[in-house]
Amino acid sequence: MEVKSNQVEQFYYDNKIVLAFAWAAAIWGAVGMLVGLWIALELVYPQLNFATSWLSFGRLRPLHTNAVIFAFVGNGIFMGVYYSLQRLLKARMASDLLSWINFWGWQFIILLAAITLPLGITTSAEYAELEWPIDILIAVVWVVFGLNMFLTIFKRRESHLYVAIWFYIATWITVTVLHVVKSLEIPFSFYKSYPVWAGVQDALVQWWYGHNAVAFFLTTPYLGLMYYFLPKAANRPVYSYRLSIIHFWALIFIYIWAGPHHLLYTSLPDWAQSLGTVFSVMLIAPSWGGMINGLLTLRGAWDRVRQDPILKFMVVAVTAYGMATFEGPMLSVKSINAISHYTDWTIAHVHVGALGWNGFLTFGVLYWLIPRLYRTPLYSTRLANQHFWIGTLGILFYAIPMYWSGFAQSLMWKQFTPDGFLKYANFLETVTQIIPMYATRAFGGLLFLTGVLIMIYNLWATVRQGQYIGDEQDEAPARERYFARAREHWHKWIERRPTQMLLASTVVILIGGAVEIIPMFMVESNVPRIETVKPYTPLELEGRDIYIREGCVSCHSQMIRPFRSEVERYGEFSKSGEFIYDRPFLWGSKRTGPDLHRLGGKYPDSWHYHHMLDPESMSPGSIMPPYPWLITDDLDTSRTADKIKALQTLGTPYGKGYASIAVDDLNKQAAQVVASLKKDGIEQEGLAGKEIVALIAYLQRLGTDINKSTEPAK
Repeated sequence: MEVKSNQVEQFYYDNKIVLAFAWAAAIWGAVGMLVGLWIALELVYPQLNFATSWLSFGRLRPLHTNAVIFAFVGNGIFMGVYYSLQRLLKARMASDLLSWINFWGWQFIILLAAITLPLGITTSAEYAELEWPIDILIAVVWVVFGLNMFLTIFKRRESHLYVAIWFYIATWITVTVLHVVKSLEIPFSFYKSYPVWAGVQDALVQWWYGHNAVAFFLTTPYLGLMYYFLPKAANRPVYSYRLSIIHFWALIFIYIWAGPHHLLYTSLPDWAQSLGTVFSVMLIAPSWGGMINGLLTLRGAWDRVRQDPILKFMVVAVTAYGMATFEGPMLSVKSINAISHYTDWTIAHVHVGALGWNGFLTFGVLYWLIPRLYRTPLYSTRLANQHFWIGTLGILFYAIPMYWSGFAQSLMWKQFTPDGFLKYANFLETVTQIIPMYATRAFGGLLFLTGVLIMIYNLWATVRQGQYIGDEQDEAPARERYFARAREHWHKWIERRPTQMLLASTVVILIGGAVEIIPMFMVESNVPRIETVKPYTPLELEGRDIYIREGCVSCHSQMIRPFRSEVERYGEFSKSGEFIYDRPFLWGSKRTGPDLHRLGGKYPDSWHYHHMLDPESMSPGSIMPPYPWLITDDLDTSRTADKIKALQTLGTPYGKGYASIAVDDLNKQAAQVVASLKKDGIEQEGLAGKEIVALIAYLQRLGTDINKSTEPAK
């Protein structure tokens, strides 16, 4: 039982930090979606790349994902947490200073991402592209946020921790663990590094991180926002407290296991793939439990839903969450994944969640929140309704063409003639077929962005007519000591103890990761070695880093799956032992262009030279951007020795003292490539010192080790 105090304390909520994050979410959301629209148009009109390095698709694509995930959704998380946490705990945030360090630190991180990613400073790891100095800054700001949150929890006036706070706690600890493990890197310069993991191990860690970045950054904190703002907007209690308990613990336990479903039919060991599939399918239950809890909270309020644009946004958001969390487990079934993986189906799936769940819930919260911060009605309900319908149409015009193109890609890739030959042997035939769908997708993105701009105007007009109160007064009894009842429910006990809630959440989320990751490093048979697989030469290593810098992995995979269609098209399927020196792994998630794992030796060096200079000259109809700067820019070898030393530290078997002669070997191999180009009539002053030569050397190396021997090393 809780002993209530007769003493009523007055205090002030900090609305200034909430408003700052609200405007940051809205503005960065518009910027991120504008970049997304631009790169969507680049796939329809390649000339929009302008043959400029920092505007090329490969460099802008990670900028778009980072802007939407970490700038738009990230600021939306902080906005919702800082508003709801204070009111659920009846306490001002513990430290205004920590709040503002959180705000300005996060904006600084976003600014650094906006600068470094177009410059090609990237790790290439999905959702973790930012390099090591920024990773450290992210960790510092995230710890500041967590410290402020827990200090506020400890000084609360409410003993009971509401369900939204459970999700905030689980989000904080899980993102901390994910970020630290994924960001283990060996720097070789101020802005570049190599991951400590390699090949198959790096792939497993990446998608343990990548899937759970979606789970614990795009999902669990937004479920916390749903549990607070949806009942507030509907003026209804949450449908089921018991269901919220099951939803929370089942979700955070099961989610962490599901990462390997991104690697089905790859070189990842079968046991890990099977674990990922089983737990992904199990995810349907807790995910739909949360959706049902959200939607049934609106029971008896459906007449209001038809009238209130805020509730419309929230209903569609929760429905999109349910759709995405049904489709995700289905895509984890191997027979379905064989169709969907590497196609635009995955793009459609991701954007149903991002636009519908994260986007619409953020919009609903903003429309509910800003008028309350300014003590005024929303400027225009009509504009909010227009935003809702334009945004909904935007999602439909985006997702439906991507599902269509995904099915078209998979069917065309796998189709054979009656004589047993690939019907569409030329990969470009599958590309040109789906360009109309890409154009329609871009139109959908334009609609969605238009809705965001309407919202920003509507909110700004609301601000102008209102009266802002930065420090909002409230009062509540002081919290006294709590005495447990003899028959108290176990969850009531843990809800009143934030430390135990944190520890229990930590244990629950560590189990799945430990079971999947530790055996991958402890059991050598998971990655059988192949005798002929050797480390990259210095020139190939430099070319590989250029490949990473240009974001080629955004459009090209390096993983041939054991399907007849892929073996016929690309060559021998990929073996896990081929990737033991790949830091980072480059298996890719999407094939806008063909797989490259067996590209080595397929074309002469001159073909690659012309293809990078003008892709359509070698592949008529190609939508690949040109890379003329590779022909003119000098290859920087000042860090080659440092790269070799860093890789030696990680166990790559270069000879002792090899770093001191690495550049000499690089120059010798470059001379061989230049001689080959000269035979085909390509002569250019100083060509041996240009970046194109290194990239050609790397591309010609791809997949050639396995041709020498397919026998595992004894």
